[in-house]
Amino acid sequence: MHKPRLGFLGTGWIGRHRLGAIHAADCATIVAVADSSPEMARAAAEAVPGGVVVADLDAMLAQGLDGLVIATPSALHAGQAIRALEAGVAVFCQKPLGRDAAETARVVAAAETANRLLGVDLSYRFTQGMTAIADLVRRGELGRVFAIDLVFHNAYGPDKPWFYDRAQSGGGCVMDLGIHLVDLALWATGFPAVTRTQASLFAGGAPLHGRDAVEDYAVATLDLADGAVVRLACSWRVHAGRDAVIEASFYGSQGGATLRNVDGSFYDFVAERHRGTARETLAEPPEDWGGRAAVDWARRLAAGARFDPEARHFVAAAEALDRIYAAAGA
Repeated sequence: MHKPRLGFLGTGWIGRHRLGAIHAADCATIVAVADSSPEMARAAAEAVPGGVVVADLDAMLAQGLDGLVIATPSALHAGQAIRALEAGVAVFCQKPLGRDAAETARVVAAAETANRLLGVDLSYRFTQGMTAIADLVRRGELGRVFAIDLVFHNAYGPDKPWFYDRAQSGGGCVMDLGIHLVDLALWATGFPAVTRTQASLFAGGAPLHGRDAVEDYAVATLDLADGAVVRLACSWRVHAGRDAVIEASFYGSQGGATLRNVDGSFYDFVAERHRGTARETLAEPPEDWGGRAAVDWARRLAAGARFDPEARHFVAAAEALDRIYAAAGA
C-alpha cells in the first residue's frame, strides 16, 4: 500500500498527539511540520524520522504532499484547508472545519471540486462505546429513537486567548464542545434535518446576547425531522465537582443506550445498553481512542480514497450550531 506523504500544520498538544498516532500506525510518511512556535515544531519533527520543519503553509505545500493535517486556531482552518485542497492535497482538520456553516460549506465544496479526501477530527465517533451505540440505533435495536440527551461540561476551559475571541473561534463552549455532541446525535441517527431550535447562552452566569463575548454555558433543544428531540448542555469552568461530565444518551421505544465518562475523566468511557431497569455493558475502559479518526483518514488516503460525499454532513452539523446561536440571539 502506498504511504501518503503528510504535513502537519500546527503541532500543539492535539497536533502532536495525532502525529504520534499516525506515525505509530505506520500508515503514512510524515515529511514536514510547521508551527508558530519554533520549539514545538522542532519537537514534532524530531519525533518522526525524516521530518523537517518548514516556515509556513506555502513552504509545506511545496513539499509535494498527499495530505495535510491542520491543528491551528479555528479562524485559520477554512482558509488553510481550501488552499491545500485547491493545491490537490487531501485535508484532515481539527474541529471546527469552519466557524459557521458558510465557511464549512466552502471547504466541502473545495474538496468536492478537487476530488480530495476531507476529514474532521470528530474523535468521539471512534470510541468503542459510541460505535456500538450508533450500530444499535441504526439497526433499530432501540426501536424508534425519540429523545437524545447530551452533556459536555469542562470544569477548566481553554487556556489560549483566541478561544475567547468570537472572531477567531466562532463561538464559545458550543463551538468547542457542543460540536461533538451535535455531531454524535446527527451521525448516529442518519443526519435528519433540524426543524426547530431553542437555546440560551450564558457568560459568567449572566445571559449572553449579541456578539461581544463568547458563551461559557449553553442549553439547547433541537427538534429533528424524524421526530426525535435532542437536549444539549455544555460549559466551560462550571462547578461540576470533577474535571468533566460527558454523556450521550439515546432513548428509544424498545430500549436505551448511554455513553458516559468515568470519574470525571476526559478519556475513559463506559457504554451501556438499557432495557427497563436492566443494563448491559457495551464497552469499558481502558481504550486508546483519541487518534483513531486521524489514523482512519490516513489509511483511507493510503488506499486511494478521494472525495467522500459523507463530508457534506459536516455542513449539516455546522448549520445546527448556527441555529443554536441564532435561537439564543447571539
